[in-house]
Amino acid sequence: MNQELAVTIGTTARVAREQLGLTQAEVAERVGLVPPVYSRLERGQMLPSVPTLYRLCTELKVSPEELLGLTEAAHAGKGPRTTEDDAPSLRRLLYVARKLDEAQLDALLHMATVLAK
Repeated sequence: MNQELAVTIGTTARVAREQLGLTQAEVAERVGLVPPVYSRLERGQMLPSVPTLYRLCTELKVSPEELLGLTEAAHAGKGPRTTEDDAPSLRRLLYVARKLDEAQLDALLHMATVLAK
């Protein structure tokens, strides 16, 4: 097992889960794992199967590249992007935006662009 990859996946999954306000048990159920196995995954003690990796990306709303540590932030040594420094209103906006369909998200982006001018 590639320990570094397992830790990267586990850390990214934990950060994404916490940003979504989910418990380990909730994510485990959504991706088809029992909670103790999902806990091992987050601690970097195991690597997920490809189907589980796909379900993790879908449920945690994280790209496969980010989950695998292939993004620019990971290469720069910054790890997964967190929102700890973001204002609460920005975090709330991101939370709401993640629930929108494509057309609604396009409308929100247009409004934000106009407001930012």
